Amino acid sequence: MSEFNIRPYSAEDFAGIKALWQEAFPDDPPWNAAEVAVPAKLAVQPELFLVARDGAQVVGSIMAGYDGHRGWLYAMAVRKSHRRHGIGAALVRDAEARLAACGCRKINLQVRATNAAVVAFYRRLGYDVEERVSLGKRLSI
Repeated sequence: MSEFNIRPYSAEDFAGIKALWQEAFPDDPPWNAAEVAVPAKLAVQPELFLVARDGAQVVGSIMAGYDGHRGWLYAMAVRKSHRRHGIGAALVRDAEARLAACGCRKINLQVRATNAAVVAFYRRLGYDVEERVSLGKRLSI
């Protein structure tokens, strides 16, 4: 495998992000589709949308956000063909550094309870399972 680099998202990454997310999140609801999520992210803290590339190919992504109180990580994905090469960990560490530079002192993320492999991945990176109840509400806008 060749070297990968991480940088903020640019428009040329869209097709690669779409393909990556379709592979990594095949059961995601339509509001998480690249056509919806990418423009929304570009409107708010676009510098916290990072892409890992191996040459011309998008092989990973992560979105981060900071509200002045907590940081969040979203859409961390790595192509199946490029997993276990440190790309996911590098994306998380880069996002953590960018959030810290914003003044963020705590990062949250959500993982489906049934996804034990992803929970284990984040635990290896120092994240702990916290006893919380995650609530959500869809707004019709």
